[in-house]
Amino acid sequence: MGLPLDHRPSLASNMINTDPPEHTRLRRACAGAFGPRRMQHLRERAQQVTDELIDAVEARGHGDLVTALAYPLPIAIICDLLGVPESYREDVHEWSLVIDSADDTDGSKVREATDVLERLVTEVVEAKRATRGTDLISDLVAQEATGTLSADEVTSTAFLILIGGHETTVGLIATGALALLTHPGEAAKARQDPQHRAAVIEEALRLHAPLQNATWRFPTEDVEIGGRLMRPGEPILVSVLAANRDPAVFEDSDAFRPGQRAAERRHIAFGAGPHLCIGAALARLQADVAFETLLRRLPTARLTVPEEELIWWPSPITRGLFHLPIEV
Repeated sequence: MGLPLDHRPSLASNMINTDPPEHTRLRRACAGAFGPRRMQHLRERAQQVTDELIDAVEARGHGDLVTALAYPLPIAIICDLLGVPESYREDVHEWSLVIDSADDTDGSKVREATDVLERLVTEVVEAKRATRGTDLISDLVAQEATGTLSADEVTSTAFLILIGGHETTVGLIATGALALLTHPGEAAKARQDPQHRAAVIEEALRLHAPLQNATWRFPTEDVEIGGRLMRPGEPILVSVLAANRDPAVFEDSDAFRPGQRAAERRHIAFGAGPHLCIGAALARLQADVAFETLLRRLPTARLTVPEEELIWWPSPITRGLFHLPIEV
């Protein structure tokens, strides 16, 4: 996020900033939360939340699919997973939106939002130390008690999953919904065929990678990348969004073509290798529930503004939309 490590060191001790064996240990600490049994429970919860949100849109006959669906669904699911109480969720939304809406000149706003969210996570962790539940933060606190994790690793991991598992899914649901609204033929296929709906999700991930730039990397020895010699310590920023639109890899790379690319599944929206996003299955699950319900229950939904008037987040980190107004 462009923050110096000494600003909030309690947020730096997570799996993104480590390599094996530390990375392996930290990833293993969270693995149980993303197992099949927990995923099935979260799918049922996602369906319940989505139905309630779509009920409200349907009753009004219009709505904003960002504020009415893409934001509240991931907040509910990631907070359920972590064990963040209902009373905190409006603050999560408010301060996460600051991070989404900040451009690369708004460092002070990002620092303020990070401070607030760090305090929120710390309060929840302290509460779990007193009374544990069946959630992920309780699991992390239990591992702290056995010496597997440090206190900073518990807080940092909880913060990482809260932000990383929420904002990116907001972007995925919004951009995927936009693609379905602007490609009625693809929407018709996805309505009838779950496999095509899965292809729509993958193509939305490729075309509008929710995490548009990866975290900084630094060579430890001379390495040539794209014909350029990189020296030890020089920063390298991987643009996931640009890689996913590489014309050398994807034919007509700026076009939305889920059927054509169904067999490829070569995008790197979730990263690759050991650092492949631990929450990839959860993100796909929420998108599938959201799109299936949207297509089934609001088949006549249409955009109420021209697509070119939609406003995208200016963030250099995440990609998504501020609003997606529809009527049904």
